[in-house]
Amino acid sequence: MSNSDEIKLYDCGTLLLNVTTSSLTKAQRRWRIAYTAIYSVRVMLSLAKEIISKRASRHPFVISHLQNYVALDIEPSSSQHRGEILLSSSFAPKIDQKRLVKTVKEKDLISLRQLGGAERVAAALGTNPGNGIRDDNQEVTKRQEMFGTNNYHKPPPKGLLYFILDAFKDTTILILLVCATLSLGFGIKEHGSEEGWYEGGSIFVAVFLVVVVSALSNFRQETQFDKLSKISNNIKVEVVRGDRRQQISIFDLVVGDVVFLKIGDQIPADGLFLDGYSLQVDESSMTGESDHVEVDASRNPFLFSGSKVADGYSQMLVTSVGMDTAWGEMMSSITGDKNERTPLQARLDKLTSSIGKAGLAVAFLVLVVLLIRYFTGNTKDDNGQEYIGSKTNVDNILNAVVRIVAAAVTIVVVAIPEGLPLAVTLTLAYSMKRMMADQAMVRKLSACETMGSATIICTDKTGTLTLNQMKVTQFWLGQESIEEDLANIIAPNVLELFYQGVGLNTTGSVCKPVSGSLPEFSGSPTEKAILSWAVLGLGMDMEKLKQKYSILHVETFNSEKKRSGVSVRRKADEKIHVHWKGAAEMIVAMCSQYYESNGIIRSMNEDRRSRIETIIQSMAASSLRCIAFAHKQVSEEEIKYDDQSGKTHQRIKEDGLTLLGIVGLKDPCRPGVKIAVEACQSAGVGIKMITGDNVFTAKAIATECGILGPDYHEESGEVVEGIEFRNYTPNERMEKVDMIRVMARSSPFDKLLMVQCLKQKGHVVAVTGDGTNDAPALKEADIGLSMGIQGTEVAKESSDIVILDDNFSSVATVLRWGRCVYNNIQKFIQFQLTVNVAALVINLIAAVSAGEVPLTAVQLLWVNLIMDTLGALALATDRPTKELMQKPPVGRTEPLISNIMWRNLLAQSLYQIAILLILQFKGESIFNVPETVKDTLIFNTFVLCQVFNEFNARKLEKQNVFKGILKNRLFLGIVGITIILQVVMVEFLKKFADTEKLKLWQWGVCILLAAFSWPIAWFVKLIPVLEKPFFIYLKR
Repeated sequence: MSNSDEIKLYDCGTLLLNVTTSSLTKAQRRWRIAYTAIYSVRVMLSLAKEIISKRASRHPFVISHLQNYVALDIEPSSSQHRGEILLSSSFAPKIDQKRLVKTVKEKDLISLRQLGGAERVAAALGTNPGNGIRDDNQEVTKRQEMFGTNNYHKPPPKGLLYFILDAFKDTTILILLVCATLSLGFGIKEHGSEEGWYEGGSIFVAVFLVVVVSALSNFRQETQFDKLSKISNNIKVEVVRGDRRQQISIFDLVVGDVVFLKIGDQIPADGLFLDGYSLQVDESSMTGESDHVEVDASRNPFLFSGSKVADGYSQMLVTSVGMDTAWGEMMSSITGDKNERTPLQARLDKLTSSIGKAGLAVAFLVLVVLLIRYFTGNTKDDNGQEYIGSKTNVDNILNAVVRIVAAAVTIVVVAIPEGLPLAVTLTLAYSMKRMMADQAMVRKLSACETMGSATIICTDKTGTLTLNQMKVTQFWLGQESIEEDLANIIAPNVLELFYQGVGLNTTGSVCKPVSGSLPEFSGSPTEKAILSWAVLGLGMDMEKLKQKYSILHVETFNSEKKRSGVSVRRKADEKIHVHWKGAAEMIVAMCSQYYESNGIIRSMNEDRRSRIETIIQSMAASSLRCIAFAHKQVSEEEIKYDDQSGKTHQRIKEDGLTLLGIVGLKDPCRPGVKIAVEACQSAGVGIKMITGDNVFTAKAIATECGILGPDYHEESGEVVEGIEFRNYTPNERMEKVDMIRVMARSSPFDKLLMVQCLKQKGHVVAVTGDGTNDAPALKEADIGLSMGIQGTEVAKESSDIVILDDNFSSVATVLRWGRCVYNNIQKFIQFQLTVNVAALVINLIAAVSAGEVPLTAVQLLWVNLIMDTLGALALATDRPTKELMQKPPVGRTEPLISNIMWRNLLAQSLYQIAILLILQFKGESIFNVPETVKDTLIFNTFVLCQVFNEFNARKLEKQNVFKGILKNRLFLGIVGITIILQVVMVEFLKKFADTEKLKLWQWGVCILLAAFSWPIAWFVKLIPVLEKPFFIYLKR
């Protein structure tokens, strides 16, 4: 086709003109417009194909699979907006996603090079490596629709039906259902369908109620734990979107995002290395290999979801998310069914088993006695007939046997305290929910209860005891303090070196907003404070600085080295500069000279070094964190070394440096931290502060927080440095560890060493930590507490509880909740065992002596429902009280049932047994009532005794059981519901519950007898008990 033909083909002007000519009729004009529209679309499509074919010839690998995708939106744009098109909402990928996913998963470097490398992949995904993707919801939504969301397919949560069916697996419930079925059959056969179903039907309804309430409780806890696990998995990641660094949820991450990674971060998706230094990754969660993998742009640019950053920092381009990642594939094959048993639950399982065995023995005895009495003619059935051998109707025999078996099985149901595990689950779930509101997220259930036994808390300083809101308040250049007009006082050459030392040796960043307001600073609080000071105080321009220099090698900061270094090349003259930044006394020790404000370099003799060290000490004594900067110009040879294999590596010179200056950062104590420390100390819990700061700063903060008292003196051994503690002999450490309250200049190894020593001495140790290197100490401790804001993902994974606001007051709250969990469980055990003992003894004595049980199967099941489920709800949800923090810690080896509990439950059980046996044998004559009314009086009194005893169980030691009762509305609500249901059972469900209506005076008698449990509890609590558990004496 000739050029003129092409022009004619694409020239639509005349066509469009002719559309409006008046010579055409109205119908013709419509046809012409329709034809023109269709023709225009064809022209546009042929143009698009031509453009694509031309581009394909230039970039065959990038565009080769374009036909798999369609443009979602087409917008006209002028040439001046071409740069913005990459980030426009009309984004369409120019790369085969399946091929990219496969390339990254298989670490296929050849395939990646064919795709043009990480930079070209970023362009194909519509990402600017510096600015990221567009910062709007439409862009994110489109990417999620195209590439998927960053979620893994997990097995669906268990529904209510699962828990109902699970409850029916209980052997005792199945036996009761069999008994109910037989009773129903015999009843209908004997009394007809109108009245014969009552007894069997009643057992069915009672069993169904127990099963449904139990299933509902378990289902509620399952959904609660599921919500908490979602929150704990919601990691925050730092990305750049629209040229702005920001933190987003891991679930909001999309393909094309640029993620910033630093030490301790979990890699949130699969991706490619874009930029960074000294990056080493721990891929053990994926490969099982413990050696760290080095990641760089040329040899290994592949990063995998689920791995951890072990060293260095980088920017990563996200190439696949969710189920497209290797981690997603692995996680989807793992079921999320965690049947975690806490130590307390394990102990309760043993207790439940022991009580169950006792109940089984009693039930078997009752069964044997009742069967013997029936078959020897000593027991009458409902119709007043005795067993008279072969003359007795078979149906009557079977009916009687079924009733006896049902009574025996029901005794087992009442005896087995299914409520104990439920109470633990309820109280743990309730406390976890409340702790979440109090800024503590529980990752491991066992930590809730173990925290209640803690005897020592080892805490960090920065961010936990202090606000972690750093601000530069002092600046020393040589021996001169400079307070204002810094940029004019300091010599230009020194100022330029400061710009290098601050702006290039940092993991933080400066973002200049378009509006012209103050710049935004990102990074750790220390980095942000120093960058803010340099930009606003020294006039540093970060963008210009980065254009002037290229970074050669970086040594990132960690809590062991306490410093970071960088070597840079100045582009103008190719000169190489080395910069170090870190703990002041460590940097000063690396220096042999120092700068003065006029730019003169002075040698650092002993006298001058001593004066500079005094300056550091005086700043530290004012609670300032001291950071020093040092510099040296070096040659190419000085920054290289060869290892044993002959490979050349870069290093940063560490001696003969020139001190640039020292800054003092103020980090004020958190408000309320002193009160929290005092609360822990009054609860018998020792507080030890372990910090990386120097000894003078540590002492100043410890005194301000109340960790060091006013009676502190230097020789007391309460303050040590990490190196000193490390160098003690094992015996010396064990001897001095209890005395130490502050450990300064400590490394993560020192923290681990202290935890091990304290555990060897029998302490229950809680430890706070935020860094990757704190992971060993967090795992070693009985309770690991990581920091939610400053904590790395490695630290959080190693911990049991995450303190969401990094505040020590929240640590004290966790301690209070831990004690509350243990206390609530003890209350419920006391309440439940009282019922168990009373019910078993009454039924046993009545069966042996009278040949009948005073409480029917339905009545016992009702008591079981009150006791197990409603009782657990009422007592397991009490909130922490001040009294809990005035007792010494509970040792892990102490028995669950203390002497105080034995005293309380035996007193109540004996009273209930005595009252009910009197009613059983003398009730008819005392109250002049028939046997059916007497049995109802026994049932009613027994239930009301449990209601009144529920109040007694609220306080194990205190005589005033009503204190704070109005704050626990749930408790009052459950008591109210129990009383209402009991009235309904007695007055309106005569045939269902086998009861008789009671007169008002009879209700009064029942209430009066039950209410006697209050004064009995008041007097019993005056009786002193031995401190050592009863069983210790029995074992002797």
